[in-house]
Amino acid sequence: MSRYDLHTHSDVSDGAFEPALVVRYAAEAGLNGIALTDHDSMGGVEAARAAGESIGVEVITGCEVSARWGEVSVHMLAYNVDPSHPRLAEELWWIREDRVVRAEKMVQLLQGLGVPITFEMVRAIAKGESIGRPHVAQAMVDLGVVPTTPDAFTEEWIGEGGRANVHKKALTPQDTVRLVAEAGGVSGIAHPIWIERDHGASADVLIEELAALGLGALEVNHPDHDELMRARFAAI
Repeated sequence: MSRYDLHTHSDVSDGAFEPALVVRYAAEAGLNGIALTDHDSMGGVEAARAAGESIGVEVITGCEVSARWGEVSVHMLAYNVDPSHPRLAEELWWIREDRVVRAEKMVQLLQGLGVPITFEMVRAIAKGESIGRPHVAQAMVDLGVVPTTPDAFTEEWIGEGGRANVHKKALTPQDTVRLVAEAGGVSGIAHPIWIERDHGASADVLIEELAALGLGALEVNHPDHDELMRARFAAI
């Protein structure tokens, strides 16, 4: 039976390893293929594909797209899209640009709370083209403000509704489904339980609405999904 991981990240966004190394580790784990789904970027796909071709690992073009459903943050997955599609490329560019502005604003808010953080520190941690909250959180760990990165994702700091959190530019999930289809791909929802865990909203309501627009996938096997959650989403 073929084994694929359809939700992976490289250091182009908030992953730990360069794209080629992600592919190599996938091969060592016995996977037949992966989808490289960096946040709001497909900048690592070409290098990942080259690595995959050399060692026999299929690499599916992918991306994890920032979306917002009212006040609810939703992470959408895009598979097999055309990276050169003009409107998709433009939307992702704007989202990435806003990520920089957002990180700068979070740094300013943290400084106002007495944290000796600088944007240069965050950019150095990010390395890649897609800066995000995990990089701010890592800077806070490096400074000894919090013991681990999850401790930064609270209302005290940069979690949803947090004192130093700033909403990012995002498409609606509905527009994301339409745009992914326009770019020749298949859309999905990443870790749908986050919709309920972090926001108290109903994942089922959104899934039903997006399914009517052509949603093609749900992430079932995720570390934050227990067995009951996996069974629930697999049954949809």
